Amino acid sequence: MKALIIDDEELARKRVLNLLEDVSQIDILGECSNGKTAIEKINRDKPDLIFLDINMKDMNGFDVLKKIEIQPKPIVIFVTAYDTYALKAFDAEAFDFLLKPFKDERFFKTIAKVLNTTTSEAEENFEKRLVELFHEYSKSNLHLNSVAKIPIKQGNKTSLVDPREIHYIQASGYYAEIYVEGKKHVLRESLNNLEEILDHNFIRIHRSTIVNLNFVHEIIHSDYSEIDAKMTCGELLHVSKSHKKEFLEKIGI
Repeated sequence: MKALIIDDEELARKRVLNLLEDVSQIDILGECSNGKTAIEKINRDKPDLIFLDINMKDMNGFDVLKKIEIQPKPIVIFVTAYDTYALKAFDAEAFDFLLKPFKDERFFKTIAKVLNTTTSEAEENFEKRLVELFHEYSKSNLHLNSVAKIPIKQGNKTSLVDPREIHYIQASGYYAEIYVEGKKHVLRESLNNLEEILDHNFIRIHRSTIVNLNFVHEIIHSDYSEIDAKMTCGELLHVSKSHKKEFLEKIGI
């Protein structure tokens, strides 16, 4: 069985590679650090098995799956740091998931499941499971958009953040820093994805900043027609020229 590892974190890829060294039935086809390269390599090299990160810097794992053209389809194991998606949808015959950080025992349990899945079984279930995954993924986003608590895992605990209490969010590399009443929560998620699941009170004021309009206290005007948003917590956040018009319209100026 030929396997391909797709993850934008090098350490995560190396972990899977090291564990697979103990599995004689699986040969390593290669590794990819982004979705675009992964799609090309999957369609060209036809792996039997792929380890796929859900959230990468250029696209998510679901977008990668939608562009797989090969027959038969590979068996897919999601490797993710998030338990906010509908994990029940992953626990299926032809799909499985590994929640980072996973133990070696959990990894080899998944591998045993893969080795007991025939190519015909994987092919038969691929389309069905893919439809279920997209459906559950969409429902998860809608759920976040309405009821409203965002789980953020930190060490051995998970904080449940109410979006209505978020003052602002800033990008930091591949992570989002979420500020709630003086506290900072770090989530490995893009601002684009967060923008999609947050309600109309949130608006982008800069490519690296989203604010909750309920916590914008003042608009500070400076030279050259530039403005800053002063939050109720006292933080001063710059509004870029490309987002200025929409921001001012949104707050009624």
